[in-house]
Amino acid sequence: MALVLTSIIYPLFRWVRLALRVNKQSCVCVGERFVPVRSLALNTGGSLCESHGRSLDIFVGDKVSCDRTAVELYAGRVFGLDAQKVLNFFHFASAGAVSFARGLNDTPKMVALSVAAGALELGLSWNIFLVGVVMGAGGFFSAKKVAYTMSHRITRMNHGQGFTANLITSILVIFASRWGLPVSTTHVSCGSLFGIGMVTGKARWKMIGGIVSAWVLTLPLAAVLAGTVFWVLNTFMVKV
Repeated sequence: MALVLTSIIYPLFRWVRLALRVNKQSCVCVGERFVPVRSLALNTGGSLCESHGRSLDIFVGDKVSCDRTAVELYAGRVFGLDAQKVLNFFHFASAGAVSFARGLNDTPKMVALSVAAGALELGLSWNIFLVGVVMGAGGFFSAKKVAYTMSHRITRMNHGQGFTANLITSILVIFASRWGLPVSTTHVSCGSLFGIGMVTGKARWKMIGGIVSAWVLTLPLAAVLAGTVFWVLNTFMVKV
């Protein structure tokens, strides 16, 4: 659903942008570069002197660094306001909406886990504590990598495309929460990014394939690991 909706909504947003005569503009980085200049003069120690000159230069890197640092902005006005500033506002708002949607959908999952553990007499405190520790460790060690992959490695995108992905993600997760459906906000967000990549033709299919493979393996691996940890704790340590 995220992929399909993004594939429909983004071209609509693009049509509206063009109708409002808001065009894309690209930025190039110009900076000061230190240029080493070797002198023929020898210093008192008998070694060759080296000085540094300064010059303005346009920095050009390889394809990977260019993709990572490229900035594409919007030039034009919307109802008398700068188009880029308007987009920045809604982009931040959409990011906040995704955060709200995640909390709205994830909090009941934790409550459900607590209720289920209590009903099955599995030892509520130990189970919830261990789940919290593992979730915290995963976030501490891997959150930055996951965020980088979603931001840069699935598809190259600009601010408008990022806003569209955020908007679709927040809408779907909020509506899923309204109907009591537990969903993964990260999966929905990835689906939106897949849709952006398909429409723009910049999807990195090798990375997308790896993500989908991880989705397929997540459930059985989680079940095996949870069962193993429960058995070890229950058998050799404490009753949980």
